[in-house]
Amino acid sequence: MDVKIKRIYAMAEPSDGMRVLVDRLWPRGVKKADAAIDLWAKNAAPSAELRTAWHADKKGHEASHFAAFAESYRDELASGEASEAVDHLVELAKASPRVTLLYGARDEHTNHAVVLRDEVLRRAKL
Repeated sequence: MDVKIKRIYAMAEPSDGMRVLVDRLWPRGVKKADAAIDLWAKNAAPSAELRTAWHADKKGHEASHFAAFAESYRDELASGEASEAVDHLVELAKASPRVTLLYGARDEHTNHAVVLRDEVLRRAKL
């Protein structure tokens, strides 16, 4: 089982395996026909409220602020439709040689896909 993360703006490659968009909103400037996604997992993305609060935090990409965001996001992923979406991603990861979670954020290290990948991998090991 291999779960990777990648910006949706990067070129699609055969080595990506199953490509899953994990943003709630469609990324700006990306044509749906060119996205090469296999699944759009909107419910695995942060809620509109959490996303808005994250973007409003001018220090959101600092380690301590990102840690607070990540904790809130993990809380969201623990129940409801978000939890079901994560469970579905776990099933896909177990059934596919590679799953690539696609996101639109500019920062490759402090974004929700990092947290989501870790949660998928954690649940897959249970």
